[in-house]
Amino acid sequence: MVILSISDNLPDLANFNHTKYTQHLKTHTMQKFTVHKGLVAPMDRENVDTDAIIPKQFLKSIRKTGFGENLFDEWRYLDPGFPGQDPSSRKPNPDFVLNLPRYKGASILLARKNFGCGSSREHAPWALDQYGFRCILAPSYADIFFNNSFKNGLLPIILSEQVIDQLFHEAAAFPGFQLTVDLEQEVIIKGPGESIKFTVEPFRRYCLLNGFDDIGLTLRHSDKIRAFEAERLSKKPWLAQTMIEGAIN
Repeated sequence: MVILSISDNLPDLANFNHTKYTQHLKTHTMQKFTVHKGLVAPMDRENVDTDAIIPKQFLKSIRKTGFGENLFDEWRYLDPGFPGQDPSSRKPNPDFVLNLPRYKGASILLARKNFGCGSSREHAPWALDQYGFRCILAPSYADIFFNNSFKNGLLPIILSEQVIDQLFHEAAAFPGFQLTVDLEQEVIIKGPGESIKFTVEPFRRYCLLNGFDDIGLTLRHSDKIRAFEAERLSKKPWLAQTMIEGAIN
């Protein structure tokens, strides 16, 4: 436990600088999802677990970034992967779907049932997002992965197995197969006159459309928070002298 001087390490909460708050808000706002058009990559496997999505050895990082390079690591590469490895030194698996030239730059992942099962690691949606995926289409997902995806700006859409089968056929038959996902209208557009309806729980839809993660939702009430802190400090000024529970980075 470290006691920090608030005058040295924290802003004056009673005179909070709005510009600094705005900058802080931007760093805690996830990417909005409104309409996305992208290339579709088919992952034709059921029960893809989170250890396959991002293997356990890459979870040692204390940062939230850098996981895209190791997405599906044990399937994407022929050699064992480890943290800090130079990706250019790896041996790609030429038969893995994401290594095929036709799927380079894919941003919509087509998957089978129970996608994201296994351990509850939040690194799984981080890795998918940082690789470049914005949306997943599958018949079903593991609950924790499903929830974590929404909280990190990744849109997991549930479609019937019949519709998913048809999309797999089309992705295989037509190189460069693309879809447009419109979250506001809750529709996937395949082409002129061809569309697929889907539904997303209203609150989750609201958060994605506006780019709000849990911190962003809280910071919507920044004026009330600042007013509360100012009033509290005026009544208990000794609270401004120290902050208990913290660490020096």
